[in-house]
Amino acid sequence: MQLLLAAVVVLPLVGALAALLPAPPGLRGKNPDQAVLRHGVTVTGAVLAAAVALAAGFDHDHPARMQATTDISWIPALDIRIHLGIDGISLPLVVLTALLTFLCALYSYFHMPTGPSPKAFVALLLTLEAGTLATFAVLDLMLFFLAFEMVLIPMYFLIARWGGAGKQAAAWKFILYTLLGSVVMLLGLLLIGVKSGTFDMVALATDNGPKTQLSHTVQLLAVLAVGIGLAVKSPLWPLHSWLPDAHTAAPTVGSVLLAGVLLKMGTYGFVRIALPITPEGMQTFAPYLAALAAVGIIYGSLACLALVRKGAKGDLKRLIAYSSVGHMGFVLLGIASMTPTGVNGALFANIAHGLITGLLFFLVGALKDRYGTTDLDALAGSTGAALYGRAPRFGGLLAFGAVASLGIPGLAGFWGEMLAMFGAFRPAAGLSRPAFLTFMVMAGLGTLLTAAYLLLVVRRVCMGGTPHLAPTAPLGTADPADGDPSGETAAAPAVPDIARYEYAAWTPLAVLTVLAGLWPAALLGLTDPAVQQLLGGGK
Repeated sequence: MQLLLAAVVVLPLVGALAALLPAPPGLRGKNPDQAVLRHGVTVTGAVLAAAVALAAGFDHDHPARMQATTDISWIPALDIRIHLGIDGISLPLVVLTALLTFLCALYSYFHMPTGPSPKAFVALLLTLEAGTLATFAVLDLMLFFLAFEMVLIPMYFLIARWGGAGKQAAAWKFILYTLLGSVVMLLGLLLIGVKSGTFDMVALATDNGPKTQLSHTVQLLAVLAVGIGLAVKSPLWPLHSWLPDAHTAAPTVGSVLLAGVLLKMGTYGFVRIALPITPEGMQTFAPYLAALAAVGIIYGSLACLALVRKGAKGDLKRLIAYSSVGHMGFVLLGIASMTPTGVNGALFANIAHGLITGLLFFLVGALKDRYGTTDLDALAGSTGAALYGRAPRFGGLLAFGAVASLGIPGLAGFWGEMLAMFGAFRPAAGLSRPAFLTFMVMAGLGTLLTAAYLLLVVRRVCMGGTPHLAPTAPLGTADPADGDPSGETAAAPAVPDIARYEYAAWTPLAVLTVLAGLWPAALLGLTDPAVQQLLGGGK
């Protein structure tokens, strides 16, 4: 188990270095570009296999205990150690990261985004995977910071070199926001380490450990500093403004990983660091965190409603990015409740969001490949998408992703949001219940607004007139749902339905969305004992 966890973290780095080297003669094939993309699929597949083996060998009877641990002294003078381990909180995130990265590599093998050499693309993708996996596996505050920062440069280049319109500005905005937040976070982590005398996250999480040396003032300063860095990555309103630009400009696989994995690093940090190590400081700031989370839920939904209305020239990719602000608001609201119910809901919503939004970004990227645009007014025209009639399987899967995202019972999106609101209904002792009830009501309103804009997306993109007349009109000339004066629909060119490689990349996400919705105990059984112990001071 130790070797498996070490392999999961180190193998992507080794693969990234190997991707930059010339391929051995027997592996070059006829196309060097395809050879390096195949290398990416092979390495990410091996990492996924190791992650699945790690999950299979995990002691599910004791998910609160750190398992597969490695603890080696690295910098003795500062007591910084190479400390790795997983429990019921981190294991699902490790498996999700390995799965999404493998699916992105597989998708890129058949549909490489336009840009420079595939060598650099594969090396950056594997480096990004190494950083995210390390973030969820390390148990030392300084290693956590290094892993947290390790993902920034690969994502910057993925956006700046392989992105779409406005990629340079979006990449700079992404890197500046996240770097500035990380600088503040580093100060908070150093404060914790200096005042407690250790950077060990397991020792700091126990009531009888070094945490007892942290005064109330130190905890307040630490939560404020660390929280800002984590909030930027989460993203918490109003520190979210880098996200829509980054998602809109990023290539398809960049958007999938950004939404499915990178946003989870921030919320995971709140659960792993802020809640157990600085509980007094967290309790002071929890109402403010919950208030901003609730505002983010409403704000994200209203922004999506503004984008989806007729004539707004809204971008579907940007709309899903704003929806992430709202969905991550539920995660942060659950964390702010400081209750086992709320935190379990937050962790469940993390996984559900990664599956569902990852699928939606895959679909929107494929939609842009087919139509050359993600402009909703163009896609809603009389010769626009009308996916149910032109590509029924594609349209059905897009509708499935939208319905899953709005949190319908029986699918993964339901449980996390419901449990987060339950946590807000009865927050931890010492927190204002009337205030949290207000935040719960705001979150409930957000679910209604979410349903409204997602159903409008389905109506405008998937529905529409069935093309049967000639000649073909320009894309987006009219919207039959909004009234076509002629009552007729012009013929439109054929649109390819889901290809085999798209089935391979998207089916696991759809299947897991259904399984998590029908069998939530599989995930909650892992997280709940670990959360109970974390909130109980290691008991």
